[in-house]
Amino acid sequence: MDPLEGEASSVSVEYEPISVKDVLVEMKDTAELLIDLSYSAVLHRNAELAQEVLRLEERMDVLELRARMSLMMAVRNPDDAEQLAPVLGIVGAADDISDAAGDIAKVVLEEMGLPEAMRAALPEAAETLVRGVVDADSPYADRTLQDIDLESETGVRVIALRRGDEWLLNPGPTTTVETDDVALLRGPEPAIDEVYETLTGRAYESPVVDDGAEVDDLERAVDTIIHMKNLSELAVDLAYSSVLFDSEGLAEEVRNLEVEVDAMESRFGAWTLRAAADAEDPVVLRGLIQLGSSTEVISDAAVDISEGVLRDLDVHPVVRLAVEESDEIITRVQVDAGSDLDGTAVSAGVPDAESTMSVIAIRRPEEGWILVGDSDVELQAGDVLISKGTRTAAADFEALSTA
Repeated sequence: MDPLEGEASSVSVEYEPISVKDVLVEMKDTAELLIDLSYSAVLHRNAELAQEVLRLEERMDVLELRARMSLMMAVRNPDDAEQLAPVLGIVGAADDISDAAGDIAKVVLEEMGLPEAMRAALPEAAETLVRGVVDADSPYADRTLQDIDLESETGVRVIALRRGDEWLLNPGPTTTVETDDVALLRGPEPAIDEVYETLTGRAYESPVVDDGAEVDDLERAVDTIIHMKNLSELAVDLAYSSVLFDSEGLAEEVRNLEVEVDAMESRFGAWTLRAAADAEDPVVLRGLIQLGSSTEVISDAAVDISEGVLRDLDVHPVVRLAVEESDEIITRVQVDAGSDLDGTAVSAGVPDAESTMSVIAIRRPEEGWILVGDSDVELQAGDVLISKGTRTAAADFEALSTA
């Protein structure tokens, strides 16, 4: 057993007055980072990233306990209980995501085995995420992120810093990078290579992928699990947004995504079992099966997050307070025939229209979900668009979708 796995139960957590809003925001950020880190650990066969997942999982356990304590103290009458019940569901779902991410990380830590086709395909689905320790002689040490201006110069961004046991999620311009900080970097290759070396003083070694023998059913299974991963991540994003913005439309899309992930998981299991008959060593598929079941847990948790909205329960004021901290919102609009968006081209998420909204995904009635990413697509009447941007841009974008 990894030493970190035995530590969570020994952590003493006592009640202390704390903002439920702040805990919810922290749990959301932690859950999203956990998903990102766990899949990246698998992609790179990186035990260090996997260990960071377990550290974050332990942190999530503490956050969950504190949130539950605070919610129990906040209930004074039946009306409070009714409004806080969905918030309790959000807390539990975030913990489910944390546990699933930990199970994904254990594919690496317990050396369950994973077909090379998985690692060969994942780079197409995500930017590179690496973990590095800030060297004392690094030009980045003891400087703020604004001063370094890393993202503008290289396209690489610091998504989190760990300083001892303290985590700094979503570090801002005024955050100072200190010697011995554990930095999590995300960005394109080869830019990530240069930034990693400047940060750590050591060259970054990209994972070596051996394509190996081609097995049709295995390739189908790998393609399916990658799509499930992307849909589950989108479902979590939409679920939190549906709660924060009390949007029944977004909550319905979460349920649509969960139904599709469930169907894909069923097909994925069948293809994996067929592939076992042709694989030289079927044991290498054990990790793939673990990925499939954990990914489905994440999409199920997304539905749990949005359950209060689906059941038309009032959003508690504590959640509305969290909304005020969000500069960006996620919206759902349907493209009307003859509208300004009908026939509009979208490149890398950016529509060729008078709008600053970024299209994340499209649900097309006859084709299902299209995750935009880096692909180009032309919008059609009937498309349901999931987009991200400011409130002002969202209002303008909805007008463009209407005939």
